[in-house]
Amino acid sequence: MNLPIRLSKSSREPIYHQIENQIKALIASGQLTTGDPLPSIRLMAKELEISSITIRRAYQNLEYSGFIQTSQGKGTFVAEVDPDRKSTMASQAVEEAILKAITTAKQHELTNEEIIRMVETLLHKEDNQ
Repeated sequence: MNLPIRLSKSSREPIYHQIENQIKALIASGQLTTGDPLPSIRLMAKELEISSITIRRAYQNLEYSGFIQTSQGKGTFVAEVDPDRKSTMASQAVEEAILKAITTAKQHELTNEEIIRMVETLLHKEDNQ
């Protein structure tokens, strides 16, 4: 199974954290559902061209927080995640993305009004596609 995970080596966010967040997003969006198998640590490390230790850390964190479960000899699978938790995760992910965009806009010295106008323009474009 090839997951649509994209890593940014130039990001200040650790690679294992990028993997965790993207797998959580796939679960929250319903692209991964309860019982879906995840690639083995070795296979994912090979696909993403990173250390298996990094994948192991991401998987351990995901398992600890209840998103995945590992069955010895069978593999790693998506755990059952409460629908309310999925909704909260989705909201948090969107909020984080918006905060990053606001920070970038402020770094470029845009005013609040300019930022709001830009968001409204983009929303209008998106609605008309």
